[in-house]
Amino acid sequence: MFTGIIETLGKVIAIEREKENLHITIKNAVAHELKIDQSVAHNGVCLTVVAIEQDTYTVTAIQETLDKTNLNHLAVGDTVNLERAMKLGDRLDGHIVQGHVDQVATCTDISEQDGSWFFTFEYDPALNNITIEKGSITVNGTSLTVVNSQKNSFSVAIIPYTYEHTNFNTFKEGTVVNLEFDVIGKYVARLQQLQ
Repeated sequence: MFTGIIETLGKVIAIEREKENLHITIKNAVAHELKIDQSVAHNGVCLTVVAIEQDTYTVTAIQETLDKTNLNHLAVGDTVNLERAMKLGDRLDGHIVQGHVDQVATCTDISEQDGSWFFTFEYDPALNNITIEKGSITVNGTSLTVVNSQKNSFSVAIIPYTYEHTNFNTFKEGTVVNLEFDVIGKYVARLQQLQ
């Protein structure tokens, strides 16, 4: 489990394809604190640490993960949002995040608004995921509040701190991002489908 509060950024320094698996090596400030088998969210995708060397570590994404996330768009030099799993007893500053991406979305608009930014994303509504006004959404692992909820799109407001300390500052129109919809909303939507 995660909170959606990004702990640090990492830089992709190597990508290696092995059959249907993708091994991604990340350089970052907390690599020396990690352990093999530990879960770390990468742009909101929970992956297991499989190797550690000094200030780098490696994780492996299987084809199922690559098909449903933006990890297959990663290139050497890209910046990823990182969050280690939450500890029981810590404050839950964001919201409950599982690290299981529901689908991807595309950034369709970025506008600066008096020191903050509004980002708009469109997603495929055929997967029956929903947002609600002022509800929670995770974009590339970042816990955010939904603004302007529509059937297949929504916006989020980004304050300067979040802009500077996440990979939102690399987004442009057309950027593909990972979405994890609010877990409570997913259960409500599923219950409605069953009725």
